[in-house]
Amino acid sequence: MAKPIIVVEYDPTWPDTFESLKKRVAQALGDVAVAIEHVGSTSVPGLAAKPIIDMDVVVPTSEDIPTAIERLADIGYIYQGNLGIEGREAFIAPPNAPDHHLYVCPQDSRELRRHIRFRDYLRRHPDAAKRYADLKRLLAERHRDDRAAYTQAKTEFITEILRIAEEEDAGLSQ
Repeated sequence: MAKPIIVVEYDPTWPDTFESLKKRVAQALGDVAVAIEHVGSTSVPGLAAKPIIDMDVVVPTSEDIPTAIERLADIGYIYQGNLGIEGREAFIAPPNAPDHHLYVCPQDSRELRRHIRFRDYLRRHPDAAKRYADLKRLLAERHRDDRAAYTQAKTEFITEILRIAEEEDAGLSQ
């Protein structure tokens, strides 16, 4: 049975946990990783979240993914495929590691751009981050034992933030 969904207040140790995980992953991947990004709610200071670190490992191209899969397996990660999301390969974390999700994305991945854009928008707009935290708390209560329903119920908010962020980014680049 899956663990219930629990959203907790922001934990200031999350960035340190990410850095610790990042260091281990970076050592294993070597030059195949061009970046390792802290994404998801734990990457936004002050944002309530499920206490699970989300990491995107960025590789130059999709041709580099098999090398990343092999090197991550050497340190205990189990490859899961893309789980239905193109441009993002998922892994199960090694036992006894802090709770986290690890994804490998090519540099040109649409999903990677979505993760970064959403994170950066929430970092720049604390009011939106607060609305998102409130929504997540409500949905965690409503869908405590149904991750699919919880995720689906956040989709409208996330889509709207991504649309606004894209417009904002386009305005900044002009």
